[in-house]
Amino acid sequence: MGIFKLRKNKKYSYTPRLFDGKGEGNPFEIKHKFDDYRKTIGNNSGLKTKINNALDDLKASPDREVNKRILIIIAILLLIFLFIIDFDLSIFLPKK
Repeated sequence: MGIFKLRKNKKYSYTPRLFDGKGEGNPFEIKHKFDDYRKTIGNNSGLKTKINNALDDLKASPDREVNKRILIIIAILLLIFLFIIDFDLSIFLPKK
């Protein structure tokens, strides 16, 4: 035992028991099962690309009722916010 020698870390060559090595990818990689079907995952270089991909995902979703419900909830929250900040909605009404 040397006084000035650092202790080396132990190395293990662990392979999972049920992994044969012929499968696809790394068994330790964490990946969501729907990542292959979404455009919003991956390299999105710019803001315009991100927005366009998100809108394409929204349009491609088969459940239109959920999209309408989200829009209604956003509109209600917007009106509540405008009411809280005491915004005058009469500017949108025609003058008599």
